Amino acid sequence: MGHCSLFLLSCLLWGFLITGTHQLQSSQTQVLLQIRKHLEYPSQLEIWNNHGMDLCYLSPSTQVNMTCQNNVVTELRIVGDKPAKVNNFVGFAIPNQTLSGSFSMDSFVTTLSRLTSLRVLSLVSLGIWGPLPDKIHRLSSLEYLDLSSNNLFGSIPPKISTMVKLQTLNLDDNFFNGTVPNWFDSLSNLTILSIRNNQLKGAFPSSIQRVTTLVDLILSGNDLSGKLPNLDRLSKLNVLDLSGNSLDSDLPSMPKGLVMAFLSNNSLSGEVPGKYSQLSQLQHFDMSFNKLSGKLPASLLSLPNISYLNLASNMLSGSLPDHLNCGSKLQLVDISNNRLTGGLPYCLSTESGNRVVKLGGNCLSVDLRHQHAESSCIDVPVKRKPSGEKKIVVLVGVIAGIFVIIVLLAFGLLMVCKRYCPLGISEQHLLHKAAQEKSVTGFSSEILSNASFISEAANLGIQGRPACRSFTIEELKEATNNFNNSAILGDGSHGKLYRGTLENGTQVAIRRIPSSKKYSMRNLKLRLDLLAKLRHPHLVCLLGHCIDGGEQDYTVNKVFLVYEYVSNGNFGAYLSEDNPGKVLNWSERLAVLISVAKAIHFLHTGVIPGFFNNRLKANNILLDEYGIAKLSDYGLSIVSEAAGTCGENGEGPKSWQLERLEDDVCSFGFILLESLVGPSVSARRDKFLLDELASCSSQEGRQKLLSPIVLATCSHESLSIVVTITNKCICSESWSRPSFEDILWNLQYAVQVQGTADGEHHR
Repeated sequence: MGHCSLFLLSCLLWGFLITGTHQLQSSQTQVLLQIRKHLEYPSQLEIWNNHGMDLCYLSPSTQVNMTCQNNVVTELRIVGDKPAKVNNFVGFAIPNQTLSGSFSMDSFVTTLSRLTSLRVLSLVSLGIWGPLPDKIHRLSSLEYLDLSSNNLFGSIPPKISTMVKLQTLNLDDNFFNGTVPNWFDSLSNLTILSIRNNQLKGAFPSSIQRVTTLVDLILSGNDLSGKLPNLDRLSKLNVLDLSGNSLDSDLPSMPKGLVMAFLSNNSLSGEVPGKYSQLSQLQHFDMSFNKLSGKLPASLLSLPNISYLNLASNMLSGSLPDHLNCGSKLQLVDISNNRLTGGLPYCLSTESGNRVVKLGGNCLSVDLRHQHAESSCIDVPVKRKPSGEKKIVVLVGVIAGIFVIIVLLAFGLLMVCKRYCPLGISEQHLLHKAAQEKSVTGFSSEILSNASFISEAANLGIQGRPACRSFTIEELKEATNNFNNSAILGDGSHGKLYRGTLENGTQVAIRRIPSSKKYSMRNLKLRLDLLAKLRHPHLVCLLGHCIDGGEQDYTVNKVFLVYEYVSNGNFGAYLSEDNPGKVLNWSERLAVLISVAKAIHFLHTGVIPGFFNNRLKANNILLDEYGIAKLSDYGLSIVSEAAGTCGENGEGPKSWQLERLEDDVCSFGFILLESLVGPSVSARRDKFLLDELASCSSQEGRQKLLSPIVLATCSHESLSIVVTITNKCICSESWSRPSFEDILWNLQYAVQVQGTADGEHHR
């Protein structure tokens, strides 16, 4: 009986330990189910459908493996069945090959980052596509990250450099472009770096020399160019694969412990260093299809562990010694298509066992059917000095002639400019003058004329939108019935806004910008062209502009901006309890705020130069017929003298006791505040209101201040997240305000928390 009791007690204790170690937190389960939803319910994750089972207890397979510890997920590996790499991928979803067009890499990583204890993450061949967002660094506990065989593009996020625990980084078979980052030395524990088969270009990153923990370095199948640095400091390096690039330097020194070296299909030149004879651990050495010259180092064939040696398709010359002892493990030697002469040592002859030797395309005295004549492997110097001198004389003459022609053309162009350019003021000078006048956006002429997008993701949602064009004043008069007062939609610091109908029936909104004397016609056109570059799904689309000039072509009387007409009213109207129509609930408010935050983040970072001070307010957020939010009146500071400030919304400075700052984060903070408390309360904008907002941690404080519709439709945790980020945004100290990336992350997290709460409520 005593033995039975002891056995039963042991079983109970063991069960308790297992449960305590592996039982997954409900919040972690919700995150996993969200991940499955983001990945569009792949067949590999059908095993997660059994809601009654703890996901930590599922048996691992070759496709899905998950490990839990202390009630949280520490390892997640998923291998999908999407194509390893889509050949015709151009940055858009492709049916049956990538995830759908509704997939958001940004939202997906936001969800992943809630698995804060994750140490191993492997997501392979899942059809994931889009730029990899910087917020991947929030997985700060990661030691192993594998996102290979997907469709990720753009630059490799710089903030990966802060993931100091990372030991393995595998981004193979994607579409990353730009240069290879030069911050790898920040990853002091990195042992495996593999970014093969992408579209990276530029120089080999010098920082890699300082990552002395590296064991495998694989950057093959890119477009790296320039010089290779010496790699002998990488004392632990076993595998080096730089094949299939455009490297054009001499061969570098290598670490003595190197086991495999792949440098084929480059433009490497010079001789094979004699020090390579000290690579006693070397097993696999491939330098084929380069421009190597000089003699073939016989010592490579004698290395004790060498099994594969490929030096084909170079320009190696000379002969091999007759008495050479090949390494006992040597199985394949390819020295074909070089300029080798003479005979072969016995260990490379056909009588030397099962060893494969390829030697065609040389000038050897063996296997004559596949050899060239010996004369073709000997460089014959060409002595034609007189002819060369004549060529030099002719070349100098041609260069001198071209120089004279350029001088004459420049002189002629200068005369034309003096004759036809009014007052002799060039476009560059006008832009420079405007910048000197200290406008709110004194962009230089170089920036204005060379403004370019840096956000590739922003292009994915704007296809089919009409190109921006110039309108005539007659077209706009006809569209608005000669700017009749009945067509006025509003009037503000940026001028009157009219509703109009173009000749083709398109409904438009036309903003008349107050005239400014600081910009000439040419300068203004450059600024309008820059404004026209702004295209984003959550920005009201600029269809065109009209500049009504004076008698001379360098003066401006009136400027009109023509936008798409967004028909469903503004965000502020949907927040008021007095609105006779629909009042937005908490989830709907969050959806609008996220859309606008994405648009502002694009304005700040999606184009160079960025657009700041966008006069943000709830009434400038419009909703279309599908309820999609779009920001209006953005970027107008570049063409108008009016500039908004934080805390300025028809109220004087006396009503706002905190410091007034021209800051989009601060302005957006007050939109968040209006979403929480409603427009009537938010209009106060005094310090007492902010003190009350800080009291929202208590039920009594929330009941007193927040909008009833918010209280009725939000969860406590979701509300707390938004209240916290609101307080940070409207903080009087600008340095302590969050970035829009942080704002966006918090809002998306609030949505996910709210979704979890709603799901539990309906259960």
